[in-house]
Parts: sequence; C-alpha cells; structure tokens
Amino acid sequence: MEQQPVLAAVDLGSNSFRLQIARVEGEQLYMLDGLREPVRLAAGLSPDNYLDEAAQQRALAALGRFGERLRDLPTEAVRVVGTNSLRIAENAAEFIAKAERTLGFPIEVIYGREEARLIYVGVAHGLPQSDDNLLVMDIGGGSTEFIIGRGLNPIQLESLNMGCVSYSARYFPDGKITKQRMLQAELAARNELQAIVSDYQGQWQRAIGSSGTAKAITEILELNGYSKNGITRDGLDKLRAHMIEAGDIQRLNLVGVRADRLPALAGGFAIMYAAFSELKINQMQLALSALREGVLYDLWGRFHNNDMRDVTVLHFMKRYHVDMKQAERVSRLSGELARQLFGKNPNESALQL
Repeated sequence: MEQQPVLAAVDLGSNSFRLQIARVEGEQLYMLDGLREPVRLAAGLSPDNYLDEAAQQRALAALGRFGERLRDLPTEAVRVVGTNSLRIAENAAEFIAKAERTLGFPIEVIYGREEARLIYVGVAHGLPQSDDNLLVMDIGGGSTEFIIGRGLNPIQLESLNMGCVSYSARYFPDGKITKQRMLQAELAARNELQAIVSDYQGQWQRAIGSSGTAKAITEILELNGYSKNGITRDGLDKLRAHMIEAGDIQRLNLVGVRADRLPALAGGFAIMYAAFSELKINQMQLALSALREGVLYDLWGRFHNNDMRDVTVLHFMKRYHVDMKQAERVSRLSGELARQLFGKNPNESALQL
C-alpha cells in the first residue's frame, strides 16, 4: 500500500463515537484534531438486543458530522471499527448499511479480543518503554477489555460482557444510587471477572486504565482530594460512600463531574470497584491513548509492511507451542480458499480481517 500523509481512525463505541486524525512524518505519527460524540448506542439496545430508532438517529447524525471531516481522505487512509453494541445488535447489518452511506467509509465490526489488542497497541505507544508487565483495563459502554502485555506486545487478551452504559441502564435505570443497587452491580461484575481472575492475578506489575470511565474516575478522585495519584483503592472507597450518601447521580456534589458522563458513571464505577477487588489492584494510572490511537498505529504499520497483527499472532504461536507445519498448511489452504472466493488478489476489506 502507498503511504498516506494523513490517517484517520473512527471508534464506534457503545458510549461515544470518536474520530482521531493523525499526520504521518517519517517513522512518527502526530495526533491532530479529534471529535467525540456522546451517542450512547448501548442505551438504545432493547432487552432482545435491537437498536432502537432514537439511538440509530443519534449515531447517524454523529457519523454525518464525521463524514464531513473525512470526505477528502481516500478509503485506504481511514479505518472505522465498531465494538460491543454492534457485535450484539440483532439489527446491526441494517444499521451498518445506513451508517456506511452516511459516513462514506466501510465499517468493520471487530471481535472483543481484537478490540483488546488494538487498545493495548494504543496504550503501549503512549507510555515510556518499560520491562514491566502491564495490566490494561478499558471500561467501554458495553464491554470491558483486560490485557496483560509487555512493551508493545500483548500477552493475554480478554473482553468481558460488562460496560458502563449497559450496567448503568440495568442497575441504576432512574439514576438512583442505593447500597443494595451498588452491591448488585458490583456482584454482577465480580461474577464476570471470575473468567479471568486465575489467569491474571499476579501476572503484572503496573495497572493502567484507559478511555472515558478511567479518565472520569481519575479526575473525580484527584480534584476532590480522594486520591493524589491516579485511582486508588482508598479513593474508590471514599467515592463509593459519597455516591451512596448522595442517593442520586444528579445530586453528586463533586468537582470534575462532566454532565455527559453522568448517565454512565455509576455502572462504570461498579465495574472499576469490582476489578480492584477481584484482581487485587491497589493503584491504577491513567493512559492518554486507547482504541482509536491503536487503530491508527495498526493502520500505519500496514503501510510499512510491519503489520502488528502478524507480530501478535507470532507471539501467541510461540507462547502456546503451535505446530508450525500445521499452521503453514492451514495458511496455504486459507489463502487458496480466499483466492477462489474473491479472486486472484483479494483485498483486506473483502476478507473483513
């Protein structure tokens, strides 16, 4: 692929839609302007997982604005990824068809572990190099990703079906916060976490939080004197007590609480609190980058014949002692099937990699 001077990533999250544009200079990416639209797509999912019309209209309006910003860029310079809400929505295909027409670019719905990989790529590129194993936690609107990695390489990737929007809608639907509701939300999150606790405990030295919930909680704790350095267990205990005492998300008398974060705050907090308890986290630092930056670095790597997906696959093959001869046979067969289906030189968008 020919190198593009400007790249763009669009993250169609379950809480917010985000656009990030970067300029390519030599071997570096320089982040330019970005846009954020609080679409709250997950809030529009019915009990049987259909996106309602109101959520679709909010999303399409945001994508129309993104499309205006992206209209001068070629297709190969833009990658658009959909996450949990578009993974589970029964009418996702119908919505995506409308969304692609509005935005003007193809939309790729990624699996949870691919989302986790891209989050780690973004976070790792924004941190100083270290030999420490990192635990990266990203609370999204409909799912939460947990990654253990070192340097630029992820070691373990998991995506759990719990998010700040879905948990807020389920356990705090009217914004009321009681001790019983908070306990129910925390218990649900702790049950989800049982899937990873044995593999993750004790496998990391530093905990990193990325995206909106981690940023919101960090700011609230620091600005209100509950913590001096990131998210701490003691700070979470103090904020939890304050939230329960306030009794309503609208009555939180706290510095740093953004109005657009309020509807999803209680659910996101419950997930964070449960993770600190189950994974024995004492302190968590905030990352300044996440999924959309990971998408940009991943896209940039493909132009340089340094596809980070290949690096991740090779790492996991080595870790799990994959039979290389069998892997080569599967690779050749997959390539032949792809050529039969899509022609001599199938492109990535056709294969939906």
